[in-house]
Amino acid sequence: LNAARTGHMNDIVETIQSEQDAIIRSEHKSVLVVQGGPGTGKTAVALHRAAYLLYTYRQQLDKAGVLIIGPNSTFLDYIGQVLPSLGETGVLLSTVGNLYPGVQATLEDSLRAGELKGSLEMLEVLKKAVRDWQDVPRETIPLYFDGHQLELDRKIVTKARGRARSSRRPHNLARPIFAAAVVDALTDQLAAAIGSNPLGGRNLLSQTDLTEIRDEMRADTEIQRAIAGLWPILSPQEVLGGLWADPRRLANAAGQLSAADRAELRRSDSGEFSDADAPLLDELAELLGIDDSEERERSRRRWRAQLAEAQDALDILTGSAPQDLEDDLDPELLMAYDLIDASQLAERQQVRTRQTTAERAAGDRTWTYGHVIVDEAQELSAMAWRMVMRRIPNRWITAVGDVAQTGDPAGASSWQQVLEPYVAKRWKLTELTVNYRTPSEIMAVAGDVLAAIDPAAPAPRSVRDSGFAPTATRVAVTMLADEIKRLLVAEAEQPGTTAVIVPHDLATELGHLTDDSVRVLTVHDVKGLEFDAVILAEPHRILNESPRGLNDLYVALTRATQRLAVVHSEDLPEVLHRLR
Repeated sequence: LNAARTGHMNDIVETIQSEQDAIIRSEHKSVLVVQGGPGTGKTAVALHRAAYLLYTYRQQLDKAGVLIIGPNSTFLDYIGQVLPSLGETGVLLSTVGNLYPGVQATLEDSLRAGELKGSLEMLEVLKKAVRDWQDVPRETIPLYFDGHQLELDRKIVTKARGRARSSRRPHNLARPIFAAAVVDALTDQLAAAIGSNPLGGRNLLSQTDLTEIRDEMRADTEIQRAIAGLWPILSPQEVLGGLWADPRRLANAAGQLSAADRAELRRSDSGEFSDADAPLLDELAELLGIDDSEERERSRRRWRAQLAEAQDALDILTGSAPQDLEDDLDPELLMAYDLIDASQLAERQQVRTRQTTAERAAGDRTWTYGHVIVDEAQELSAMAWRMVMRRIPNRWITAVGDVAQTGDPAGASSWQQVLEPYVAKRWKLTELTVNYRTPSEIMAVAGDVLAAIDPAAPAPRSVRDSGFAPTATRVAVTMLADEIKRLLVAEAEQPGTTAVIVPHDLATELGHLTDDSVRVLTVHDVKGLEFDAVILAEPHRILNESPRGLNDLYVALTRATQRLAVVHSEDLPEVLHRLR
C-alpha cells in the first residue's frame, strides 16, 4: 500500500491478468465471490483487492478496518509478511478459531465433532444449554433474614423465571428481572409474617417499609447467593466448557443427537477450545449478553482519575512561577491554563496511548469492519458464517474459494446455500480460470479427481508444463518412511521447498523429517499454500479419513509447482489411475 498511497497504484496491478484485475477493481458492494481452482491466483487477487479498497476507500476503511480471515496460522504468517510491506495497520488477520477475543484455538476436534459443531442444529443446542443454567430447586430453600425464616420454593422461582424469560433479554441481562421477582416474593412473605393486622384489613407495613425491606434483601448475602445459584451470571467459556464436560448438561441440551454423536462432543473442561468452538462461543455471547455496568463504572473512575491528574499538572504549571514574578507578568501573555483545560489535556493523553484500528478491533467482539475478505471461504461452516456476518453488517465481503476443494465436513457445497440466507440474491459470482501454479502434467492427474467430485466442474487451464511427470511408488508399509527419505534426498538436489503431505495419523510419526526446506503437513495445513515439490503419502488413507476425502485429495495433488511423487502401501485409488 506504500506504492498506492504515493500515487503509484498502477504499479501494483500491472502484472495482473485482465480477469484478475476486473475482480480486484469490482465496485460490487455486497458479497463478491471469487471462485477459482488451484493455482488461479485467488490469494493474490484477495491481497491486491485489499490494497485497492484500502486506497480507494481510505477514509472509510482506515476507521473501520479490514478483516482478513485465513484457513490456518501458516497461511496467515505468509499474509503477514506481505501486508506490512504494503504499509497497512488497519488490517486484522485471523483464523475463524482465533476470531473470538481472548480465546486461542488450541484443541483439534474429530471430523464428526467439527461437523456437528458447524451445523445450524447447534443453535437450538446452545439455547437449551443456557436455559439449563436457569434452575428451579427441587426442594424449598430456607432463608434467614432479619430473624425470620423465609422459604424460596419452586412456585416463586418458576414464576420469577417465567417473568425473566418473557422479557426476551439475553440471560445475563434478564437476571435483574429474575432477582427482582424473587425479592418481591420474599418481601411479600416477610410482610405477611410481620405486618399482618390481627384485626384484619390492610397490612400494617407502609410502602416505605416495603421499599426498605427490598433494598436490604438486595444487599443480603444469603439471599443473593441463593439467587446466583438459580440464575448465575455466565460467560460463554463457562457454558460451552461445561456443556462438553458434563454428560447431564449435554444430554439436556442435545437430546436429539445420538449417544454416539454426544460422545464425539464430550471432553474435559480444560479451558481450551477448538476452531469449531469459536463460532459457538460467539453465539453464546449473543445468548448471554454482557452486563457491562461494572466496566462502565470502572471507565468513569479511570476518566475521573485522568481528569484529576491533568488538573494537578495544570495546577503545577500555574503555581510554578513565583508570586512576585506572576504579579509582574504581562496580562496579554498566555499561560498553559489559557490554552487548554484539564479535560482537553486528559483527552490528548488518551490519544497518545490509542491503539491501531486492528489492535482495537481484535479485542472487541462487537467491532464492525468496513470490509471482510475470507480466503478458503468454502471451509467455513454455517455457524462460522453467522460469526463473520455479525462483524460486517453492511455485508461488504470478498469471499475467495473453491467448493471443489472443500475439505471440512461442515464446509460449503454451494455458494448459494451459504450466502442467500444473509444477502438473498445480492451476491455476485466471479471466476478465475487460468492455473498459474500447477503444471499440466500434475493437473491431468488432479483433473480426474475433480471430475469425480463434480463432473460438470471445468478444470482450471494450466499455462505451462514442468517437464516432470508425476510418479507413484508402492512399498511395504514398513518401508514407507524410508522411501520418503529417499525421495527427500533426491529433492535436496533441486532448489526450492518440499511438502510431505500425509494423513493425520502419520503427521506425528513423520514429523521428524521437517527441516528448513521440508514441511510435513496434513491437507488441512496446506490449504492456500504451494511448494516446489510435493510427496504425497498414502492417498487411499487421505481419501478415506474424511467424508470429503476426494476434495482433500484434490487439494493435496495441486500444491506442487514443479514435481509430484506419490508413495503408497495399498492399491492406488481408482481416481489416480494415470499414475499406475
